[in-house]
Amino acid sequence: MTTLRAETRPARADVPRVTRDVSALPTYGFGPTSPMWWGTLGFFVVEGTAFALALGTYFYLVQQNQQWPLAPAPPNHWAGTLNTLLLLASLWPNRVADRNAHAQDLWRVRRDLVIMSVVALAATALRIYEFTGLGVSWDQNAYGSITWVLLGLHLTHLVTDAGDTLVLTALMFTRHATGKRFSDVSDNAFYWYFVVLSWLPIYLTVYWLPRW
Repeated sequence: MTTLRAETRPARADVPRVTRDVSALPTYGFGPTSPMWWGTLGFFVVEGTAFALALGTYFYLVQQNQQWPLAPAPPNHWAGTLNTLLLLASLWPNRVADRNAHAQDLWRVRRDLVIMSVVALAATALRIYEFTGLGVSWDQNAYGSITWVLLGLHLTHLVTDAGDTLVLTALMFTRHATGKRFSDVSDNAFYWYFVVLSWLPIYLTVYWLPRW
């Protein structure tokens, strides 16, 4: 019976060891250098697909019904239009918040987050009010169901972003306002772009397609 025995060889003194001191490298990043940025981009793909499927269902129902909408009148668009204008106007302070987060300007980031928190809460409140002007209940017919689903899907994104922004705002007024938090503010601004831009085709579909 042969016994195998591992031999430990001493390191050769003439072989240099290649080492690098990485202690000075940053522990966080912005944009594509941050793993969170790529995770957020993945959310865009998944959630954008859900929006596309819901919109596809809406257009399928349009093609299956000679009369559209299946309601006495098209939905009242004024609350939705006001919300759309608010969301479009919020792109500027959102861009400023992203820029100040990159600069790690704590005072300005705090100000920007307060503004974006108010915007997110106002948009959420307006969205809830929009349901009262649809003129159809969610269980009345297929038109009512898909219309409520479209608004409801986007409402979940507004609520999610509002909660995230409020938490970040609170953190930036504490001792946790460190470098990593500035990266989180930038990622939050990145997500808000998706919230705004994904609303535009839904707004046109829900409020103006029935009028065409």
